[in-house]
Amino acid sequence: MPTSKEFTIKMEDRPGTLGKVCRALADRGVNILAFQSFPTGAESLVRFVVDNPTTAKTVLDTQRLTYTETEVAQVKLPHRPGELARAASRLGDASININYAYTGVEPGTNAPLLIFGVTEVSKAASILDQTAAAAAGT
Repeated sequence: MPTSKEFTIKMEDRPGTLGKVCRALADRGVNILAFQSFPTGAESLVRFVVDNPTTAKTVLDTQRLTYTETEVAQVKLPHRPGELARAASRLGDASININYAYTGVEPGTNAPLLIFGVTEVSKAASILDQTAAAAAGT
């Protein structure tokens, strides 16, 4: 499976801030495929993967938000018991630590899309691709 560009932004943890950013992305036709947000004190840390990273960067710049871009590994797995366990175990067997993970949906199919923040993104993507191929064959 491929790697994806992930955007991470810190924003004030107050009503309306997330909605404003998401509305700005939507108004420019950017679809959020996967999303994670959690508070870190007075701020929230927001991570997301979109279908159009170039336009998303323009939107974030226009909103004057500070953000980072990171490559993450992504995999589409069947929605059935044990698939996350299989993927996480395969990464662990390869000594790849999962720093964080979250889910989204694949456009068009609404299949579960798992996003893994790891240090060895290319290696993890290859392992996850093999895991997805094996899962599809079962």
